[in-house]
Amino acid sequence: MKPLAFRMRPKQLEEIIGQKHLVGEGMIINRMVKARHLSSMILYGPPGIGKTSIATAIAGSTDTAFRSLNAVVNNKKDMEIVAEEAKMSGKVILILDEVHRLDKAKQDFLLPHLENGRIILIGATTSNPYHAINPAIRSRCQIFELKPLEPEEIEEAIEHAIKDRERGLGNQNIDLEEEAKAHLARSCGGDVRSALNALELAVLSSEKDDDGIIHISLKDTEQCIQKKSFVHDKDGDAHYDVLSGFQKSIRGSDVNAALHYLARLIEAGDLVSINRRLLVIAYEDIGLASPQAGPRTLAAIEASERLGFPEARIPLANAVIELCLSPKSNSAYSALDAAISDLRSGASGDIPAHLRDAHYKGAKNLGRGLDYKYPHDYESGWVQQQYLPDKLKNKKYYTPKKTGKFEQALSQVYDNLNKKK
Repeated sequence: MKPLAFRMRPKQLEEIIGQKHLVGEGMIINRMVKARHLSSMILYGPPGIGKTSIATAIAGSTDTAFRSLNAVVNNKKDMEIVAEEAKMSGKVILILDEVHRLDKAKQDFLLPHLENGRIILIGATTSNPYHAINPAIRSRCQIFELKPLEPEEIEEAIEHAIKDRERGLGNQNIDLEEEAKAHLARSCGGDVRSALNALELAVLSSEKDDDGIIHISLKDTEQCIQKKSFVHDKDGDAHYDVLSGFQKSIRGSDVNAALHYLARLIEAGDLVSINRRLLVIAYEDIGLASPQAGPRTLAAIEASERLGFPEARIPLANAVIELCLSPKSNSAYSALDAAISDLRSGASGDIPAHLRDAHYKGAKNLGRGLDYKYPHDYESGWVQQQYLPDKLKNKKYYTPKKTGKFEQALSQVYDNLNKKK
C-alpha cells in the first residue's frame, strides 16, 4: 500500500489545504482553473508543503490530459512521448518534479512546445527559480511561491486523513489525543507529508484495545516524528534567507532575533557561514562607530574555530550580542564605494605633480614632487595643499555618522580640517 501522504494528495483544487494566497476564492490559480485557461507555471517552496499536490489538483480540476514526470528520473524520450500525445490531442499538462534539475537537452526539447502552448508545464522545485532554473524556461512560466502550512492547517489535514474512508484511515477506529495531534502539527515544520507519515507510523505500530480502538498518545507521536524546528538547506534558499535575517537583525540591533537566527545556523552546524557573516557585519554595519568590534569579533571567530561545536556557541553568543548593541556606521565603506563609483564613471584626472614620485633621476626636470609640503615639518602636523586631482579637488566622499564616540571624534577632526581649506 502506498504511504498515507501519497494517498491523501488532493485530486481537486477544493481539497487543497493551505496556500489560500494562490488557490483561495478569487486568487490567481483558482481563477485560472475556473476560466479553463492555464499557463505554464513553476511552484516553489520547501519540501512537503504541497507543490506536487497542487499541480495534481490543478490538472485534475480541468478536462485536459496530464502526465507526471521527474526531471531527474525521466529522460528525453519520456518527454517525446508526452509531446507526441500533445500533438495528437492538442494540449497536455506536464507535471514535472525537480524542474530545476532539467539538463540542457531536455530544456531545448521542451522550449518550442511551451512556446506553442501544446505542453502546459507545471514545474515543482524546492530551489528559487530565479537562481536555479534556466532563464529561457523561467521566462515562459508564471512563478508562484508556496508557504509552509500553519499548525492549524496541518491539524486539518490530519483530521481529514483520519476520517477519509476511501484514501485515509477512516476504516479504522482511531483515538488521537489532542496533544498528540498538536505535536504532529507543530513538530513537522510545516511539512504535511512528514506529519501524515508520522501519523500512519503511529497507527501501524499501535495495537487495538479490546474494543477495537487504536489509541494514539503524545508519547506515541513523539516517537514517530523527528522534530523539525525549521527548514535549512546549506545549498538552498533557506540557507541564505537565514543568513540574511541574521545580519539584518544585528544591523537593526535586535538581540533576540539575532540569537534566534544564530541558533538556527548552529543547529545546521554551519560554523563557516556564521563566522564569515559575523566578520562582514563587524566592518560593514558597525564600522567606525566602534572599531574595536572588528578585532574582538575576529578573536571570537578564532576561539569558535578552535573549540568547535557545541562550545563554539559561547564565543559566538558574546560576539553577536556585542555587535547587536554596538553603535552602527557604514560611513567608511560607503565613502569608498562612492570613490569607486566616480572612478568607474570616468571621473579620475591626473595626480597633482607635487604628489608624484620624485625618487628617480630626472624627476625634477619633469616637475615631479616640486612644491610638495611635508606635513611633519609643520608644528600641527598638517598643512594646506591639494591632494585630489584637479577634476575632483572639491569632492567629499566621507560623511561621518554620529553614532559612536570614536566616529564622533573623527567627525570633529574632519570638520575642523575642512574649515581650514
